[in-house]
Amino acid sequence: MTAARAGIRRRRTLAGYRRRRAATIVVVRELDPESFDAAIAGGPVVVDFWAPWCRPCKAIGPILEELEAGAGGRVAFAKLNVDDFPEISGRFDILSIPTVILFAGGEAQQRVVGVRPRDHFEQAFANWLSAAG
Repeated sequence: MTAARAGIRRRRTLAGYRRRRAATIVVVRELDPESFDAAIAGGPVVVDFWAPWCRPCKAIGPILEELEAGAGGRVAFAKLNVDDFPEISGRFDILSIPTVILFAGGEAQQRVVGVRPRDHFEQAFANWLSAAG
């Protein structure tokens, strides 16, 4: 195969990947002090407590996006920057990031600390991901 043909094939593969990825991109809602209490007061919501400098936080971002895409709206997903809003992270004793908490009815129901594989999050949140549907 010539180098030119290999380049065309590579571009096609990349273009196909981008189309498939674009179809599954989910925009996770950013919370602030004004929106936080309202967001957790309702139905189940998964809140990712993170910071922009935290590489492990970036690693679980795609996992949470996939879970949100698969949740079909039964569970909401949101993020809270602990550097910008330390008072909220203090309320929930966030001592390490990433910390992901599932809230239902305004109360913390389930907590996952650290980087974990997708199936760990699925198991931790299974009651809400399946029962809500």
